[in-house]
Amino acid sequence: MKVIVVSGGVISGLGKGITTSSLGRLLKARGFSVTILKIDPYLNVDAGTMNPYQHGEVFVLDDGTEADLDLGNYERFLDQPLNGRHNLTTGKIYRTVIEKERRGDYLGNTVQIIPHVTGEIKRVIREVSESEGAEVTLVEVGGTVGDIESMPFLEALRELSYELGEHRMAFVHTTLVPVVGPVGESKTKPTQHSVRELRAIGIRPHLIFARSPVPLAPEIKTKISLFCDVPPQAVISVPDQRVVYDVPLVLEAQGVGEILGRLLELPERAPDYTAWSEFLQRYHHPDRSVQIAVVGKYTELRDAYLSHSEAFHHCQGRLGVGIRLAWYDSEELTRDPALLQRVARSDALLVPGGFGPRGVEGKMLAIGAARSSGLPFLGVCYGFQMAAIEFARTTLGLTGASSTEVDPETPDPVVCLLEEQKGLEHLGATMRLGAQRIDLVPGSKIAGLYGRTEIRERHRHRYEIHPGYLDRFEGAGLRVTGRSPDGRVEALEVPSHPFFIGVQFHPEFLSRPEAPHPLYRGLVEAALAHQQSEVRAPVPPSPAGA
Repeated sequence: MKVIVVSGGVISGLGKGITTSSLGRLLKARGFSVTILKIDPYLNVDAGTMNPYQHGEVFVLDDGTEADLDLGNYERFLDQPLNGRHNLTTGKIYRTVIEKERRGDYLGNTVQIIPHVTGEIKRVIREVSESEGAEVTLVEVGGTVGDIESMPFLEALRELSYELGEHRMAFVHTTLVPVVGPVGESKTKPTQHSVRELRAIGIRPHLIFARSPVPLAPEIKTKISLFCDVPPQAVISVPDQRVVYDVPLVLEAQGVGEILGRLLELPERAPDYTAWSEFLQRYHHPDRSVQIAVVGKYTELRDAYLSHSEAFHHCQGRLGVGIRLAWYDSEELTRDPALLQRVARSDALLVPGGFGPRGVEGKMLAIGAARSSGLPFLGVCYGFQMAAIEFARTTLGLTGASSTEVDPETPDPVVCLLEEQKGLEHLGATMRLGAQRIDLVPGSKIAGLYGRTEIRERHRHRYEIHPGYLDRFEGAGLRVTGRSPDGRVEALEVPSHPFFIGVQFHPEFLSRPEAPHPLYRGLVEAALAHQQSEVRAPVPPSPAGA
């Protein structure tokens, strides 16, 4: 068992998740088997009940775990699925320890942070590593060094380093080197203080990853080396990049792969970045471009839609098409008609998921404009449900149609609560979650995009399309083209439209740099075709009831 720990200092949000993911890519490029575990030191058991504005998107794994968004980065960089064991929270640890205490597992001992909580943390790390047979396990510690919440985890990792012995564990510390003043001077004091805090709890970093807007000057690296007691070659400059997928090659160019190999006594192997480099070459040198409108309710915080953004990055690197995302707050669309005109002048529209009544009318305005004008449209989860409601209002004439989530008294509950969700007392981990089988209709546009009629996709929802309206939908031109084995509606499309698809699942979670998701690739290709069309239909008036 060999372990690489990534910690952070000064401030959160420095990119520890990208650092950890990039280290995993460096190791996989050398043929090593790798697994990753994220430590989140909050008391929540998982990220499922968190507001996106506080913590970004909730990333859903195959087994239904609602995890931190960094799990998405891990899966994208490593191109391998993870499960709930790979996201460790204080809530999970304390719940397990208390359950053991109630069962009498501690044989009458006084239960304490050390050794019981730290022992449980070490047990989980060992279990994940050993059960998967990974040659190297990466552990990212959320938050910053000095946070009271992180202390039990850092103590557990210090103990684990002692137990594993020499050349079995490496500590990477990510820290901020701000550039301030009129001459743009790089300041090392924050890094010095952060490393001092880390060493005070018994952990000496082997590498320091210095995050900065610009590359570090040689004298700054020398200064950090002197004051933080690491070799100069172990001070790694990680300046801002155009896209996060550049970071592995930035680290490789500074010898990080070789340094880790020496620290952990790994066999020397030449890395292979052929496919990765080809992806980046196409990404950075597109020969065409499109603009895609994204209409949602959390657009002020782009991390709330991180996997959607990354799926478009994957398309850009695969197709060589520059993709500009234009973000629109769905609430603003109802107040400013000019914004709706701008959405309609885009090359395609994405309406992603969400919860609650805020902004739903604006989403339907955008969907109606796309459906009536031939603008390529992809609706995901809530966007899929809003597409069904918009169609019911404008095409079926059911002006009061809605979701019972938005209007419990609606006369036409086109979207209603899943039967198994009724009467639930707890919100955490109780939605329809994780990978589910979906059967696609042969000959449909969505089946053509996938190239097959049986797929598995990840879900996260409590509401579904009411089956009582499906016959009317089909008769008016909105076709059901995907169902779960138990008959739930999973996909809708308008066959007469160039590209109008809504899906209940979350395709963005399965997109990868070297394999962009077929729905996003299809949307981008449809956007190109739309852009090249000579005549675009005018934007229709507002849908009834909007």
